Amino acid sequence: MNDIYETPLNSRYASDEMKRLFSNDTRFKLWRKLWIALAEAQKELGLDITDEQIEEMKRYAEDINYEVARQKEKELRHDVMAHIHAFGEQAKKARPIIHLGATSCFVTDNADIIIMYEALKLIRKKLVNCIKVLSDFALKYKDMPTLGFTHFQPAQLTTVGKRAMLWVQDLVMDLEFLEYVLDHTYLRGVKGTTGTQASFMALFNGDEEKVKMLDKLVCKKMGFEKSFPLTSQTYPRKYDFLVLSVLASIAQSSYKFANDIRLLQHLKEIEEPFEKTQVGSSAMAYKRNPMRSERICALARYVMVNIQNPLFTASVQWLERTLDDSANRRISIPEAFLAVDSILNLYHNVASGLVVYEKMIERHIQSELPFMATENILMEAVKRGGDRQDLHERIRKYSMEAGRNVKEFGKENNLIELISNDPSFKLSKEEIEAILDPKKFVGRAPSQVQEYYDEYVKPILERYKDELGFESQVNL
Repeated sequence: MNDIYETPLNSRYASDEMKRLFSNDTRFKLWRKLWIALAEAQKELGLDITDEQIEEMKRYAEDINYEVARQKEKELRHDVMAHIHAFGEQAKKARPIIHLGATSCFVTDNADIIIMYEALKLIRKKLVNCIKVLSDFALKYKDMPTLGFTHFQPAQLTTVGKRAMLWVQDLVMDLEFLEYVLDHTYLRGVKGTTGTQASFMALFNGDEEKVKMLDKLVCKKMGFEKSFPLTSQTYPRKYDFLVLSVLASIAQSSYKFANDIRLLQHLKEIEEPFEKTQVGSSAMAYKRNPMRSERICALARYVMVNIQNPLFTASVQWLERTLDDSANRRISIPEAFLAVDSILNLYHNVASGLVVYEKMIERHIQSELPFMATENILMEAVKRGGDRQDLHERIRKYSMEAGRNVKEFGKENNLIELISNDPSFKLSKEEIEAILDPKKFVGRAPSQVQEYYDEYVKPILERYKDELGFESQVNL
């Protein structure tokens, strides 16, 4: 098949588990299960449908005659009708009652919702596992000072663990959003051609209670407690926007994490895993490019841009529906899930194998901390009888000189040496270096990490303990 295009999401990136969820097999088997559930519910409510017909349908529920369906679709130009005919050729006695009273969206929309629901649960599992490995990393390094950056310029110190727990917090917010969407996922149910249930009112001779019960029974048989209270021909396409918004939110969090790792790898402070035989560059053999983090960003960008699709689709569902949603949804929804599945596989892999270079982190701290500590040095010198204004001016001049040494001449930061050699400060080099202990400059960062873990992360890990233990795989 090398002469035919295949989406890289399928051939290179996504997991087999996610690809199976969006496969033809999953989709069309769900159609048949929905037709069976509809027939069962209609029989239970009094329609003339026999056990023999239902058993015949069940016999072929997993045995889809794809060639017949393909041929029928070429003839009819209608995928649902093609599969009704194909099912009817196998289950001949049930043929008259397959799809009774239903519209195409009975199978297409309900199946899509079920697939998205299961796919969201798989995303949740991977998201929780990313939270686990990254929070473990944050706890391990919660006390390790590191140079903070604002505008990618040196700023006050933070800790390696605090920075990591900020990434965790983003994922926790995504999880909360995802849980909301799962809790508000309903089937389309049995609503008829324009959502009025008119065809079912005709089948049940105007008995509204039976029509309402039909909707509930079918939902229950498919594992759902509720359907959308109101639909047109389709379920509200706003639901697609909610689902893809969750995925885009996860993509954004992942982009932030991966982009930060790329910056830290440039600084040689933290690196993503790099395998023994991995090649960083075809030309420059020494390179260790952050390939996995870059791939996360590339895929995340695709998902974040894709959020425009359900927005427009929901906006232009003319009155009760148009069909210009169909082709778009066949692409935009599965590919969003495949992409985020790929992203979380990579995220987990990177977070599980982060390499921390402590000496390089210390070196960067020492190159900047003397400037940041000048106020502390000033206060200590004043305590020892110094003149605050005079000492402030001396520090300003020494800072300019030290900065010039670093920037113009490429020398080490010698600010501490300059200050300790000035008797006005009455501080030895050792005393100044004691003031410069990096752990004195990280504020509550270690406590913040522990508190966030205890209050927010730990309950999540306990709630989803049965889903922990995911093994990430990077295909290429």
